Amino acid sequence: MDRSPKALPDDVAALKAALAVAEANGLELAAELTVARAKASEDMALIAAQKLRIAKLERQIYGQKSERSERLIEQLALTFEELAASATEDELAAETAVAKATNVRAFTRRAAERDTFPDHLPRERVVLDPPTACECCGGARLRKLGEDVTRTLETSPRRWKVIETVREKFSCRDCEKISQTPAPFHAIPRAWAGPGLLAMIVFEKFGQHQPLNRQAERYALEGAPIALSTMADAVGAVCAALDPLRRLVEAHVLAADRLHGDDTTVPVLAKGKTAAGRLWTYVRDDKPFSGAGPPAAIFSYSPDRRGEHPQAHLAGYAGILQADAYDGYDKLYLPDRKPDPIREAACWVHARRPFFAMADIEENTRRKAAGKKEIPLSPIAVEVVRRIDALLAIERAINGKPPEERSAVRQSASRPLVDDLQSYLREQVAKLSRGHDLAKASQYMLKRWPAFILFLEDGRVCMSNNAAERSLRGVALGRKSWMFCGSDRGGHRAAAMYSLIVTAKMNGVDPQAWLADVLARIAGHPAHRLDELLPWNWQLQTRSAPAQAA
Repeated sequence: MDRSPKALPDDVAALKAALAVAEANGLELAAELTVARAKASEDMALIAAQKLRIAKLERQIYGQKSERSERLIEQLALTFEELAASATEDELAAETAVAKATNVRAFTRRAAERDTFPDHLPRERVVLDPPTACECCGGARLRKLGEDVTRTLETSPRRWKVIETVREKFSCRDCEKISQTPAPFHAIPRAWAGPGLLAMIVFEKFGQHQPLNRQAERYALEGAPIALSTMADAVGAVCAALDPLRRLVEAHVLAADRLHGDDTTVPVLAKGKTAAGRLWTYVRDDKPFSGAGPPAAIFSYSPDRRGEHPQAHLAGYAGILQADAYDGYDKLYLPDRKPDPIREAACWVHARRPFFAMADIEENTRRKAAGKKEIPLSPIAVEVVRRIDALLAIERAINGKPPEERSAVRQSASRPLVDDLQSYLREQVAKLSRGHDLAKASQYMLKRWPAFILFLEDGRVCMSNNAAERSLRGVALGRKSWMFCGSDRGGHRAAAMYSLIVTAKMNGVDPQAWLADVLARIAGHPAHRLDELLPWNWQLQTRSAPAQAA
């Protein structure tokens, strides 16, 4: 077809019609691509499930040959749960895309094997208010025909139950129209689990670092067996349901005047090996300078540590970044950067560490008492640590004060100490060999001196990057438990859930209680008021109920 400008019609109505057709074709192509991706994800999850089943059967038949075989089954289980969660996410995306198109066949995954709810679990019958008038003619002569019951598995601490939500049916005596209360909204499709159970599964996985296979074993011992595939589906659906909240948290973080940034390694399962992925964190914490913005953190995952990743994460940010001296950040500080250059603020605590390693008197005393070889202490390192500690003591006194007050104190009390430290470092570097550890530690500071003294000019800047390092503590702890992510998609999911869980903790909110309440409300919550569910705005529905009733 000729798409040259001469071949296009001159009539406005014809152009609008052609544009509408082009847009419809584009939506159909996008829907077909999304459906194909969902089908591929389903196939990959099915293959992983079969591999896991074969490995378990082989172990039953031939017995446990070595510790490696047990670890292999755990690796296969982790791979399967990540692929199953990805398949659920892709299925939901396909449903959304197909709804916008007209000639694309919808895609529905084959129903996963799901154990029936155990009969020994108690039932809680919740009967919704029936209709009082006919929806067709408004008549009040209704009679009950039957009921639809939706069963969801729910949990409270150490107590399992099945909630049966009953929707009674009534027929009109006048016109025979059947009336029934609409089905309630659910956070995930098919609604097999209540919000409390979903919150527990997700928080245990990402907040308490317990993989799904370990959770499944514990739940089975408690009398409520749940299939691994069913739990993986729930994780993918919850991540999709909470993504709008994650985007709101990200927008809030990137609107900060000052950010803390850091990254850490994340082992990722790969073919025949374990690859080293990367988890990046950007933290907004305005409390040190008495800022009004609530604290929050956003995490991002990447398969490597190339500089293009933080540059993409902060592409639209213009403010102050407190981070280490990683050269991947360098392009963010260029004067001609758009929208504006980011101002670099260095971490004094990070610079202090190599000096402290050569000035740790207490560690030397412990080694001497234990009969171990003492560490050679450096008088220069001891002096540098003493001077930096004096600066940090001033910071502790002005923590939480307004920026103007912090700047005034720093100019009068900290600047003379900083100037003396710079002179002292230059003097010592001139006396040391280039390869000496003290010379390297000193040059690290002197080469980045403008970034180190930015805190003297701007009261919003902190001397340390501890806020970012604190946000990564859970990841470091989790590495000892789950050992690796199952895939890159799993890394992205983990980053999204870390963003929500860590942000909740920073605001003094119980993450599991918050997730349970949000999952119970988000499906029917107005989109333009979604910010009400953010951790710093959140209130338990039970607490707000009396105020609403009043």
